Amino acid sequence: MDVRYSTDPIGLKTITTEELRKLYIIDSLFISDELPMVYSDIDRSITGSAVPVNKSLQLLATKKEMAAGYFAERREVGVINIGYEGTIEVDGKTYTLQPKDALYIGKGAKIIEFKSKSGSQPAKFYFVSYPAHKEYPTALIRFADAVQSRLGSQRDANKRIIYKLILPGKVQSCQLVMGLTELEEGSVWNTMPSHTHQRRSEVYMYFNIPPDALIVHLMGQPDETRHLIMHNEQAVLNPSWSIHSGVGTCNYSFIWAMGGENQEFDDMDGIVVNELR
Repeated sequence: MDVRYSTDPIGLKTITTEELRKLYIIDSLFISDELPMVYSDIDRSITGSAVPVNKSLQLLATKKEMAAGYFAERREVGVINIGYEGTIEVDGKTYTLQPKDALYIGKGAKIIEFKSKSGSQPAKFYFVSYPAHKEYPTALIRFADAVQSRLGSQRDANKRIIYKLILPGKVQSCQLVMGLTELEEGSVWNTMPSHTHQRRSEVYMYFNIPPDALIVHLMGQPDETRHLIMHNEQAVLNPSWSIHSGVGTCNYSFIWAMGGENQEFDDMDGIVVNELR
């Protein structure tokens, strides 16, 4: 497991672009028949993926980083499938995930195993995990049943649909809130106007980006921003004190996952556009 340590706002001002990328970008996801994971000191999140092609993949704890007998001993996990049909077996019960379906796995689940229906058309499971203080039931959430919010406009190039999959009122969790956003054709901005939420951090994973396209992801404090160039199926860690906005060379999708003290989706501190620097 790769371990990342973040900077504070002052330290962010002095590091190079290469150092910034090494700290915050996760570019090792979606490797066939492997389970790459990144442990971050930002709210102790673990971000990873599973692409079962020739075999099933079991999610195991790492003794050094987690000091646990099994992965979900003291954690909850949110999973979204961005590939073809696959299954996740949790303590002997099998859940089938179609594209963009989600699964919440509660604290205490001992055996978590990922499988694809077809190795030639594998599932691509993306997951984010946070520490959990209480056991809640594992729950399958169909993409068709997501809570939808339509935001933005063509004039502002940010017309998008937010699909909320794991959130209070729909799925009980300790701190995890998770979903995905899809931008309409002709729209390129996400999370603009920008905001911060000191009470929780967030992980973005960008996907559905063509090979010749890119995302410019903005982070840092509103009065002194930095940017990261992102490509398809890369994730970025966003500290609670940082904005997390982006603009692409075409429309795209991204999965967002939050962990921290407050699960209220609208609990955020907005930033006026002309205050950004």
